[in-house]
Amino acid sequence: MTLLSANQLCFSYGRRPALDQVNITLSAGEVVALIGPNGSGKSTLIKLLLGHLSGSGQIHWNDQPLQRWSRRELAKLVAYLPQSPQTDVDQRVVDVLRLGRAPYLGPFGLESERDLRIVRQVSQTLGLDELLNRGIDELSGGQRQSIFVGRCLAQEPKAMLLDEPNTFLDLAHQMDLFKLLHRLSKEQSMAVLVASHDLNLAAAFADRLVLISQGRIISSGPPDQVLDPKILSDTYQIPIERIDRPGKPPLVFPRFDD
Repeated sequence: MTLLSANQLCFSYGRRPALDQVNITLSAGEVVALIGPNGSGKSTLIKLLLGHLSGSGQIHWNDQPLQRWSRRELAKLVAYLPQSPQTDVDQRVVDVLRLGRAPYLGPFGLESERDLRIVRQVSQTLGLDELLNRGIDELSGGQRQSIFVGRCLAQEPKAMLLDEPNTFLDLAHQMDLFKLLHRLSKEQSMAVLVASHDLNLAAAFADRLVLISQGRIISSGPPDQVLDPKILSDTYQIPIERIDRPGKPPLVFPRFDD
């Protein structure tokens, strides 16, 4: 089932074009990774899809134009994790998770038993029970990122949009995060759109890659199609080599010439 359909998206920061005629779709149970150099338009595209920026083109969530979605109802459908999520330093982990229930709260912001149950379920799913009463400022970068993912999951979304969530994470925590996103997409039929600078990590866990450069989609498709050394070399302006692995996504890396 197609959750997101966006066509002919254009956006400019003043006179500087940031996106030009971008088309993208996202389906239930699918992980799509946005890859591309810094300034290519990945973050801008995510913000445009959520209505945080206003450009031209058509964006439909669940076959309904973005303009017809209220903020509250869209938040029940789509969760967003920005590059640098913000929270009060004196908040406990459980308080951050409970923020994910904001779209569902009744009059006066009162929580229902269901709200509390969802928070408990998310905590158990991510293995956060021992951290619930700790302050968010006491946690490591990897732990914090797990909490922010949990806040998104507490929204019970059908789709998650994540903007470079592996920034500041060590390799082990990056792997854990992408494994979690892949598992959630398959077990809960959740659509996941994630921007990433790590080409090999994205290829290992994404069903589809979308390569963006200078606001345009250069290539879109399975990892073995998009990770073409010629295309990547032209896009990143460095020589790229590739190792093919039967039954697995290829590996790509810069070529260091003598």
